[in-house]
Amino acid sequence: MSFECCGRTGHITLASQRFSKYFASYICEEHLQSQMSRTVSKILVANRGEIALRIMRSAREMGIRTVAVYSEADRRAPHVLFADEAVFIGPAPSAESYLKGDRIINAAQNLGVDAIHPGYGFLSENAAFAEAVEEAGMIFVGPRPHAIRIMGDKLSAKAAVADFDVPLVPGSDGEVTDVDRAKELASEIGFPIMIKASAGGGGKGMRIVHNPEEFDAQMERAVSEATNSFGNGAVFVEKYIEDPRHIEIQILADEHGNVVHLFERECSIQRRHQKVIEEAPSVILTAALREAMGQAAVNVAKACDYRGAGTVEFIFEPGGKFYFLEMNTRLQVEHPVTEQITGIDLVKQQLRIAEGHPLAFDQKSLTIQGHAIEVRVYAENAAENFMPATGKLHEYKRPQGLGVRVDDGLEQGMEVSIYYDPMIAKLITFGADRTEAIARMKRAISEYRIAGVQTTLDFADFVMNHEAFVGGEFSTHFVENYFSSSALQSEDAELEAVGAAAVANLLQGAKTNQSVVSHGKSSRWKTNRS
Repeated sequence: MSFECCGRTGHITLASQRFSKYFASYICEEHLQSQMSRTVSKILVANRGEIALRIMRSAREMGIRTVAVYSEADRRAPHVLFADEAVFIGPAPSAESYLKGDRIINAAQNLGVDAIHPGYGFLSENAAFAEAVEEAGMIFVGPRPHAIRIMGDKLSAKAAVADFDVPLVPGSDGEVTDVDRAKELASEIGFPIMIKASAGGGGKGMRIVHNPEEFDAQMERAVSEATNSFGNGAVFVEKYIEDPRHIEIQILADEHGNVVHLFERECSIQRRHQKVIEEAPSVILTAALREAMGQAAVNVAKACDYRGAGTVEFIFEPGGKFYFLEMNTRLQVEHPVTEQITGIDLVKQQLRIAEGHPLAFDQKSLTIQGHAIEVRVYAENAAENFMPATGKLHEYKRPQGLGVRVDDGLEQGMEVSIYYDPMIAKLITFGADRTEAIARMKRAISEYRIAGVQTTLDFADFVMNHEAFVGGEFSTHFVENYFSSSALQSEDAELEAVGAAAVANLLQGAKTNQSVVSHGKSSRWKTNRS
């Protein structure tokens, strides 16, 4: 297929031809080369909090000047103070600030910015924004708009990978809106089945149906939720994998046709279909399975002519079968665990790829070193179905020591805002093996001091000590199978008993003028509720 650009004729690759409807325009090789040869000397980070800081730190190490954007709620936020320059973009609600793509682009142009990095969330998977950035003469640090469009819709993503030797969950070939047809497909696939919204994510528009009798009601709910959440009521039907694991593969792809994977991340500990604890590598993958999943992820990237960092997610079925779930066309929240086991800075790789550099390594040179675990520390009450518990951080002291990393964007005295995701920090530990990584995580959790808001540290501690997690025998149903509010309440009672005994011993020691040493833990969970 030919096209016109810069007065010259160009050609579209085979993979691109199959999805030409997702392209707003095509560019010739000379145009592409001109984009590839650009140098990034100043970058605007179109995000906030810990991910904005994370990106800026790597940019600064590369000698790149940074520009922060901020809302009214973030005037004194660490990412604003860290940046070389900062621009106010609007009121606290994200719809009036961090989602205002035109406002962000105008700010970047006024400050002579070379590139915009979207981080994750907000505009990171908005193809129109990526397109507008490039049309404004700047580099979008991420994939090209067509890849975002293809992979942003689950049905087009499945269609894209169908010819690239990527295993797919049995299900409908396209979107389904007719209830009777959907029910017919469900019977052909076999119950239980999953109804999924074609657009969006985060667990929205998803319903499990165990039998034909409940199909109509669940279909109606899925379509309604999808319409309300994404403005698109299209759904598809697929086989529901019972007791699955959620495993994803990190990939990097450059403009020169090089694609590699950086191994897997286990993301099966979830609440409300959203990840809360991740680790790398997975305890259940053999070398053969790792190679097969890695190659499938590389093929997914090739299917949409991918550029940059991306993550291919798979559902892993007991017995060793795996199926393509989706591709996230951005940096993932859990990317630090991959960095820990590979020694590769993914943000720096994103920036080098955006400048047009080829990857400096190939698949054979990549190896796994040690084990890493990430805990997302949310301002949520795990005992109350993980309800948000925002407020002021009266005390905030990070854990330290060998093998401990904290990515955050808040300081003591700041508010965990009601306007944004309630994640306070990402706590990452690294060890020579999984046992050491878990031990360090338990120690780091015990050292973390947060008061003023309830956090999910108590839940994380519960997971690290649970035999199913320690033994590697868990699935995405971990929370519903093993966790309850009573588990935390019993732990609180035990800690308080230990504390009471320690106080009694101290009082007795004072009476006898003896020195008493207590080996009990202090109840940080109670402190966190103050």
